[in-house]
Amino acid sequence: MEVTVLYFALLRDRAGSRQDTFSLSEGACIADLLALILDRRPALEQGLKSAVYAVNREFAGLKDMLHDGDEIAVFPPVSGGMGDQPVTIVRLTEEAFDLNDINRALVSDEVGAICLFTGVVRAETSRGGKSTTTELHYEAYREMALEKMEQVTLEIRSRWPEVKGIAILHRLGDFEPGTPTVVTACSASHRDTGVFEAARYGIDRIKQIVPIWKQERGPDGEIWVEGGYIPGEEDRNG
Repeated sequence: MEVTVLYFALLRDRAGSRQDTFSLSEGACIADLLALILDRRPALEQGLKSAVYAVNREFAGLKDMLHDGDEIAVFPPVSGGMGDQPVTIVRLTEEAFDLNDINRALVSDEVGAICLFTGVVRAETSRGGKSTTTELHYEAYREMALEKMEQVTLEIRSRWPEVKGIAILHRLGDFEPGTPTVVTACSASHRDTGVFEAARYGIDRIKQIVPIWKQERGPDGEIWVEGGYIPGEEDRNG
């Protein structure tokens, strides 16, 4: 059988390629695939020790079986159909946000509170010493990122059932300091219904399970920023 492997962020840089195709025996699992990846891309040895794997845009473990035609994504830890449910907005975009439009979209006759978190590019970062960022680059495994953003909205609704509307938006591309790049917003009838906690939960989960990475660029060069969270069984959708 044949499978396609996609590399993202730092692992793509180290591999020197965006994707590979591998032939495997029937019954092979991700662990078997890793041996082939290392044989072809030895520069990935260190990165694969902490890598996250997804099969057909769902998180997977080393023992998960593979099938002909599978698409396997290999990436560093993330840095991120509602029926008659109220409005849900999930979007990856290169365009600037209009925060007023987001607020308007979450308003209904029952809404009396909207909590909106906006993440902005920092010019200075303290990470083992102060560093200067002149530009921040965001990229994503787009299809899976959108699915995981949808998953975050479902998790919010299960934990805070009084939340009426949810918006999760993330920009992709290159951005200067001071630029808003991510928004999580929740609306409800009143401020005491969980909107603060729900919006905070949304951004925290983006950083854990949504495959979006950032590269800081500055006078001293470029660095991919990786998180330390490795998704597990509980992070799979459904």
